[in-house]
Parts: sequence; structure tokens; C-alpha cells
Amino acid sequence: MEPKKFATYEIEEEVWANGYKYVAGVDEVGRGPGAGPVVAAAVIIPKDYLPKLVGRIKDSKKLSESKREGLYTEITENCACGVGSRTNHDIDAINILEATKEAMREAVLQLKDVDYALVDGTVRLYDLFCQQRQVIRGDSKSISIAAASIVAKVIRDEGMRTLHWIYPQYGWLTNKGYLTKQHCEAIKTYGTTPYHRMSFRKVGDL
Repeated sequence: MEPKKFATYEIEEEVWANGYKYVAGVDEVGRGPGAGPVVAAAVIIPKDYLPKLVGRIKDSKKLSESKREGLYTEITENCACGVGSRTNHDIDAINILEATKEAMREAVLQLKDVDYALVDGTVRLYDLFCQQRQVIRGDSKSISIAAASIVAKVIRDEGMRTLHWIYPQYGWLTNKGYLTKQHCEAIKTYGTTPYHRMSFRKVGDL
């Protein structure tokens, strides 16, 4: 069966049918890069606003930068949004998986009303005050998770772009901290910055 081009709210409908009212999609961006933070977002899309987003929302990585940024503005202005993050130093101290969990949990805690969280992937969040469900490839299935992926990516990308004005030689404008060939060559030539994840083997090897 051909996969759906855009995320739908079928999973949200299942949860609503079980009596839950405020369903948040939760996703993160930045687990793989060799520099910068991991950023998570939690988004509750009001039911009356859903029709305006259906057929337009999908995994943030599959949208152009201009479409992502336009949707980010729309989502943050019309939906309940929470954001959490952990720095590269946090990641080095507790590892990327635990940092991701903490960022996701922080994002959910930023929301005033939430009684169910749809979490992308297999990560289970500890000490969460509401029910949760893990959704593999959730950013391509759940419109709420896809919206969260857009919010998290736009925020993280903007943060990484600001590093260009401090360390332009690393190519942050294009690689956003991922270890591209240009980025790796820059590390070999100039060394690491305070924003690199020293616990990542490839960064340490360089």
C-alpha cells in the first residue's frame, strides 16, 4: 500500500473516542548531529483548527524550509505548543537518549492542558503525569506529531544558524550541526567549538 503523503488525525480520533480531550503530539529534532542541542516540541491542535492543517502537515524533513517556517508560524499562533531542549553539554553528561527523554518531557510539561501524549518513536517518557502512546514513524502518521516535528526543527535550525556569526567556518547554515564532509574537514582544521558533542565518537576521533 502506498504511504499517505500527509499525516492524518486517525490516531488522535482513536484517543478522543476513549474519552481524552487534550491530545499532544511529541517529537524531537537533533539526535544525530555532532553539535548543538536536541530540541523537542509538544503540540495540541484544537479540533476546530484541524481542517485548516489537514493535507498540509507531514514530517518536517520532507517539507521545504519556506513551507516549514510558514507552518511553524501558523501552528504556534493557533495551537498549544510546548518546547524543551538539552544542550550538547547535557548530552555529553547523560547521553543522547536520556537528553532526548528529558527534552520531550519538558515540552509536555510546558502545556497547560494535556491528558494524552502521542510520542514519536519508541521512547517512553518517565514520570509523565498523563497517559502516553509511542508511535513508530509518528511524524508521518499523526498530524499532531508532525506539527511538533515542524516546531522543533524550525527552532533548532534557527539556533544553529546563529552560530554562523561566531564560527562561520563550520558551515552551520547548511549542515545545522550534522557531520557533513565540510563540517568534518573544519573540525580537523580548526578543532571543536564549545557547541560540539564530545561524547560522539566521530567528533572525538576527528
